Amino acid sequence: MARLTRDEMRGKAQTVLGLVDPAVLGSTLMHEHLIWDIRPPTIRDRDPGVEPGLANHWGMSSSTAASPANAWQPSVEVATEAVAEAVAAGCETIVELSIGGLSPDPDGLVRVARATGCHIVMGCGHYVEDYQFPENHTRSIDDFAAEMVAQVQEGMWGTQVRAGLIGEIGCQDAWTPLERRVMEAALIAQQETGAALTIHPARRQDSPQEVMDFIAARGGDPSRTIMDHIDRTVFDDDALFRLADTGVVLEWDLFGQESSLYVHNLDIDMPNDAGRLRAIRKVLDRGHKGQVVISHDICHRAHMTRWGGWGYAHIHRTVLPLMRRRGFSEAEIQEILVDTPRRLLTFA
Repeated sequence: MARLTRDEMRGKAQTVLGLVDPAVLGSTLMHEHLIWDIRPPTIRDRDPGVEPGLANHWGMSSSTAASPANAWQPSVEVATEAVAEAVAAGCETIVELSIGGLSPDPDGLVRVARATGCHIVMGCGHYVEDYQFPENHTRSIDDFAAEMVAQVQEGMWGTQVRAGLIGEIGCQDAWTPLERRVMEAALIAQQETGAALTIHPARRQDSPQEVMDFIAARGGDPSRTIMDHIDRTVFDDDALFRLADTGVVLEWDLFGQESSLYVHNLDIDMPNDAGRLRAIRKVLDRGHKGQVVISHDICHRAHMTRWGGWGYAHIHRTVLPLMRRRGFSEAEIQEILVDTPRRLLTFA
């Protein structure tokens, strides 16, 4: 398969089916997992445990009763059913960020895209250190960068399916030297390919700003960088506005999670969807046009409608009517779901 050049990619978006005119992308969810494995690698060869179901739904959906089976969704058929629901509700593009360490399945996503008509855009690179391959510990920045460039221009994980953006590049608490090397490599790959970069920050409020300072020091482009998981990370308005002032795109991507309980950090009171919209309203009212995107980040089976969850159609079915009731204009909704994602997914 021929390697794409920067000139061939510039001005286009890249789905798992190939290059497309960005105008076709339409309403976009910027952070999802369709086929994934977020079980810690150290337990993947063990019994997957209790299956999600009606009797244990609260525990599974809130992660208070975690089971490895809930964190693993390998089925193309299940993903196809779930994406079809989102398409029926008005979603046209889904960004799938199951990257290195999370069992990416590019060929499976090709099958989902063909079956549903949804534009699926894959990310590339590596997740947090705890999920990285052992051999990554001895790899150089240049080696990681060359790999990510090839994933965008040639194909990923032994397939001919190419990535459409870089990430979600992972940061743990504390941010490790390996993760910093991967991040620096991602910045090089971003510059060489013109792709956007999306980042999974650590679960502490100063992590996103720390990453953006790192990016600024290395000449990265904040306007083509997305900071994920704002809704579980940044709660202070001053910290939020300082982050927005860097020019980074802010992603509220846990829509559908309505409980304040966040088992990964019990010091956090998670907002519900109304709270997410209030935070977005503050950012927009402060003038940060084109710096907001949204999604669900579904990565547990209990969050899918098949197992009683809200599913990938939740934003289009439930959140958009709520946004209108809360005074968001049609232009603002268009910007959040269509215009900003299209800009980010268009190669520069």
